[in-house]
Formats: sequence, C-alpha cells, structure tokens
Amino acid sequence: MKLHRRQFLRLAAGTATLPIASGIAHAQAYPSRPVRIVIGYTPGGSADLTARLMGQWLSERLGQSFVVENRPGGGTNIATESVVRAPPDGYTLLLAAPANAINATLYDKLNFDFLRDMDPVAGLIRFPNVVVVHPSLPINSIPELIAYAKANPGKLNMASSGNGSTIHMSGELFKMLTGINMVHVPYRGGAPALTDLLAGQVQVMFDNLPTCAEHVKSGKLRGLAVTSTTRSDVLPDLPTLADFLPGYEASAWYGVTAPKGTPPEIIARLNSTINEILADPKAKARFTELGALLLPGSPTDFFKLLSNETEKWGKVVKFAGAKVD
Repeated sequence: MKLHRRQFLRLAAGTATLPIASGIAHAQAYPSRPVRIVIGYTPGGSADLTARLMGQWLSERLGQSFVVENRPGGGTNIATESVVRAPPDGYTLLLAAPANAINATLYDKLNFDFLRDMDPVAGLIRFPNVVVVHPSLPINSIPELIAYAKANPGKLNMASSGNGSTIHMSGELFKMLTGINMVHVPYRGGAPALTDLLAGQVQVMFDNLPTCAEHVKSGKLRGLAVTSTTRSDVLPDLPTLADFLPGYEASAWYGVTAPKGTPPEIIARLNSTINEILADPKAKARFTELGALLLPGSPTDFFKLLSNETEKWGKVVKFAGAKVD
C-alpha cells in the first residue's frame, strides 16, 4: 500500500503532536490522588505554618488533598533525602528552606546533591530575622552593639536554634562583616533559645521575625534591626542591618521542589497554581501578617535563588568553621 506525500505528511504531523497532547493530558489529570508536602521541621514553626497554608490553598484549587508530612531530624536532611528517593511523579514534594543551601557545605558527606537531585517548582515567601538583645544590655542600636562587642570581646553570648541554622548563619555573617567576637550558643530549636534570651541567660539572637515580633513590641526584647534589605511592615520602626553594613542580607525563605525527573508539565501546573495563590489578596494578606515577602516566579527563578544561597552560605559556613552537632 502506497501513501501519497500529502497523506504521509498529515500522518507524520499527527504523530509528532502525540507526546505534546499526552503531556497536556497528563498535566490536566494531575493530581488524581493526594499529594504529600514533606518538611524537615516539627509542627508549629514558620515552615510548618507555610506548608499548611499552601497545602490548603493548593487543595482548594486543584481538587485533591495536599497533606503536610513533618519529618524532622538530621538538619532537614532526613526529609530531603526521602523526597530525593521518592518517585518523580509529582505526588511527593519538599518544602525547601535555607537549611538545604547551608547543608551543602555544613555536612562533609550527604547521600544527595540538593541542586542536582531536585527539580525546582516555585518560590513561596521570604522573611527577615531580627537582631534582638536582652533589655538589660546598654545597647540600643547596631553601632552600639558593634562597639560593645569590640570593647568586650567574647563576653556576649549569641543564641541560635542550632549549628548551621539560618539564625546561626545570620549572626556569623554579621560577625564576619564586623570583625567582632560573640560566643555562639546553639540550642536544639528556636523555642528554647528564645526562652533563655527572654530570661537573660543569653544576650543576643538573630531570631525569625514571626516568633520574636510580639516580644519586641511588648518590650520584653529590644529590637535593633531587621536582616532584610528593606524595612518590615511588622516592625516598621526598626532599620535594616544594611543601613549600617552595606551588602548585608539574610533571610529565611521557603519554596517547593520535586524529585529530579518530575514531568515538566506537572511542574508547570504546580508553578502556575502557586503563582496564582501568591497573587490572591487573601494569601497576600495572610503572609503580610507574618512579615513575609512573596517570591513569585518561574522554576528557573527559584533555582537561581537556590544556587545563590548555596554559594553565599557556603562562604559563611567556612568562615565560621561551623560543625554539625
């Protein structure tokens, strides 16, 4: 049987569109069952809250449950590796955080390479830390903190939620740029560190804005500056650290990644849906309450942030000589 040239071209064209049509159909059918969002933190913190808010909003828009699964431990490495090893089908996602960028240098050996083994999906939010001191200190500004630390080397204790945490690295970046000597006191979580700061057992902390803002407003802690490059609407009277140290920036951020090899049409659908959520006035208002800035954009935009953060914090980890507990 012979095919005329016109018939052949029509048949070939139809065959060529099959993969595209199949991909579109795949994306339209997704998700057809519940999706897990794995996070490397315990319930109750900012990561957990962010994941649950996004899970709720994704469920409403995509018609399937997005279930948050808390898998703390190993500095978020346990959660991350579980997602790296999961099938790349869009049904297991990771709430990525600064720990993923920091751990690339902090740990001598990991069973995965985060930038290589994950596909970026979308950025979500970022929010600053706040430089807070106990009110008993005769310090009311960043210049006074620097002067006091230089006059009393090694006498100020700087609390953190653990070695290599965002809170720790924010303080180490400050030390690196100022040349001051504060003693790092790592805790097993931000809550016990904040408790001891409130009690005056430690004197300084670069705490997450959502957890310390009320203590600053009430006067239980003295806020000196925020670590973002712009002021925070939650604590508008506080200057930025960059006002005194040009180029300083440190913030916590969250985004979504998927196992390497996840179909691009699924990543595209998740990305567009997340961007729709971030543009929704209800979501904007809720995140503004937390003092967060939104991170809309493409998967490529989020990968750029991941790469830049990995490089930046790698330098700080090496400067600090930070080691895992």
